[in-house]
Amino acid sequence: MKNKYDIIVIGTGQAGPSLAVRMAKAGKKTAIIERKLFGGTCVNVGCIPTKTLIATARIAFMARQSQNYGVIIDGKIHVDMKAVKARKDRVVQESNEGVTKWLTETPGLTVIKGHARFSSAKIIRVNDEELEADQIFINVGGRALVPTIPGLDRIEYLTNSTMMDIDFLPEHLIIVGGSYVGLEFAQMYRRFGSKVTVIEMSPRIISREDENVSQAVQSLLQDEGVEFKLNAKNLIVTAKTNLSFEIDGRRQEVKGSHLLLAVGRIPNTDDLGLKEAGVKTNDRGYIEVDDKLSTNVRGIWALGDANGKGAFTHTAYNDFEIVAGNLLDQDNRKVSERISAYALYTDPPLARIGLSVKEARELGRKVLIGEMKMSRVGRARERGETIGFMNVLIDAESKKILGATLFGIEADEVIHCILDVMYSGQDYTVIQRAVHIHPTVSELIPTLLGDLKPLR
Repeated sequence: MKNKYDIIVIGTGQAGPSLAVRMAKAGKKTAIIERKLFGGTCVNVGCIPTKTLIATARIAFMARQSQNYGVIIDGKIHVDMKAVKARKDRVVQESNEGVTKWLTETPGLTVIKGHARFSSAKIIRVNDEELEADQIFINVGGRALVPTIPGLDRIEYLTNSTMMDIDFLPEHLIIVGGSYVGLEFAQMYRRFGSKVTVIEMSPRIISREDENVSQAVQSLLQDEGVEFKLNAKNLIVTAKTNLSFEIDGRRQEVKGSHLLLAVGRIPNTDDLGLKEAGVKTNDRGYIEVDDKLSTNVRGIWALGDANGKGAFTHTAYNDFEIVAGNLLDQDNRKVSERISAYALYTDPPLARIGLSVKEARELGRKVLIGEMKMSRVGRARERGETIGFMNVLIDAESKKILGATLFGIEADEVIHCILDVMYSGQDYTVIQRAVHIHPTVSELIPTLLGDLKPLR
């Protein structure tokens, strides 16, 4: 006998719990299924734990810089990695338990622990039981991609998930991958005290960014002691965690104590029984969805990382808002209305919205740019953190903001004042004429926008 529900949600990442609770509160008989960790990647092995570790790494870094501020610390600065991990675990546990309690205490919502698989378009099998619903929502997230590297199968390697179990300081951490995840771990563990080498197969790190952005982030990390090996080809794992590779046809080898793989992510869609449900995926395993996150099968939606529409916690939550808006609020919401926005949480952070300079040039129309070095910002000088720059791109004809790149102190917060104007549909003069509080980083955005020049 099948257990009949109105709604089944698979996965408890950022979108799933909010949607399940909304549906239950709307009077829908709802079930939510989780196979492992409540809260998904962000809560357990992603945003929350990594940013907690980054905060500790910053404290260690600033303690070593304290004499620059007239603060003298007698004795050597030491990082207790067991205490660092214990603090991270406490923060994660609080978040994990918060999600679990929220779900289990919501009236009308049944929480089921187990691995869900489709038997058909309307039937889910979990723990030898069959659940049936007319509306099913997939929120299964993703995991670290493990590349094909000769010799990798003979060693123990680390991913962003297993890094969360470390309570010791790697002597020499080799990171394969010079993109967002890899760079955050690189700076973090260098500040903890590890020797760090980043191996990147492309000619530059974070290659989706403008070239000057890649160079600025690399210079920041190199100044802190991170070593880079770029354009590395034909990687081979040799003895233990040593890595051999070719650069410009010449083979080199780096000898490390631990190896972290940070070359990308893949969706958790390979063991869901999607073929039995008739749900289409693309050649990378991402579930194909339309502008309202419906799959090709009526009554099945896909939210979060697994749909390939955004690999972030904030995009997953927005997926929930889109689905809930369309199904419960009679609000016609679409993925295409979303503006690209994300941050790299190095210290200082890199924040990006909309178009890059390269993308703006490719538009084929007149674009204006406002630029400013962080060394001109009073807040940055006061804090002694003047690394970085800001730029904002403007369509010359419509005066609408096309995008912005901020690399510097508090960039991840400051950029929202630009993003909000973009969402409002107003032109740049709204923020350019605004009076911001002094002394802040945000106060220089109107100044920057008051000195626009043609983008060349």
